[in-house]
Amino acid sequence: MDLNEIRQLLQSVSTGAMTSDDAFSRLQWLASSDIGYAKIDYRRALRNGFPEVIYCPGKSVEHIQGIIADMLVKSTGNIIASRAEPAVFEAIHAITPQAVYHAAARTVVVERQPFGTTKGHVLVMSAGTADIPVAEEAVITAEVLGNSVRRLYDVGVAGIHRLLAQVETMREASVLIVIAGMEGALPSVVGGLVSKPVIAVPTSIGYGASFGGVSALLGMLNSCASGVGVMNIDNGFGAACLANRIMKLCEGEQA
Repeated sequence: MDLNEIRQLLQSVSTGAMTSDDAFSRLQWLASSDIGYAKIDYRRALRNGFPEVIYCPGKSVEHIQGIIADMLVKSTGNIIASRAEPAVFEAIHAITPQAVYHAAARTVVVERQPFGTTKGHVLVMSAGTADIPVAEEAVITAEVLGNSVRRLYDVGVAGIHRLLAQVETMREASVLIVIAGMEGALPSVVGGLVSKPVIAVPTSIGYGASFGGVSALLGMLNSCASGVGVMNIDNGFGAACLANRIMKLCEGEQA
């Protein structure tokens, strides 16, 4: 439950659309919900601006279904399941037809509240087409969190003309999420072209000496461009969450 849901509850009580007892029953779930194998944190959105997200790897399909079922009863907010395989989506869809699978992002979204849009926008960039799965994870997460998002893909430094042709597009963004594998050079170049925050995300894309993304990670950490922050390898989700906090500050909201 987030601040908007509490506001809606209060408005429903004031207009007579909901009884105070019904509202009180809903507010009881502000505490964590213990379903044995998981303790679901329904106060997270109140504390840090976005709800608890289900990380699917390592969880059984039955456990994921149980967590989703609890959320459907005890919250009216949007639900995100990250790193979900098609079989996981089928299991979620079986208990809620509202579930939508974003295959490139490997993300399941159950939209129960309008996403909303920010005045500015987040620009998600990828160096190559192979980086798109991480980029799409960032896009979908940022959109569900209520941000306007634009994409700019396949603009890596191997064809620097593709990037330089998009300088104005980059400068129009409020926050940039820049995703690259191989040597991870793209965020440094972008950081030297714009004055906005740049969130760099290394990917595990690359040949043997890329060490599963470690080379890109170290390259980004050693960037000579100022104002570049670096996420962990393949962490499009984390980049979107950070971009969301920056966007809320830009909008004058509490992150």
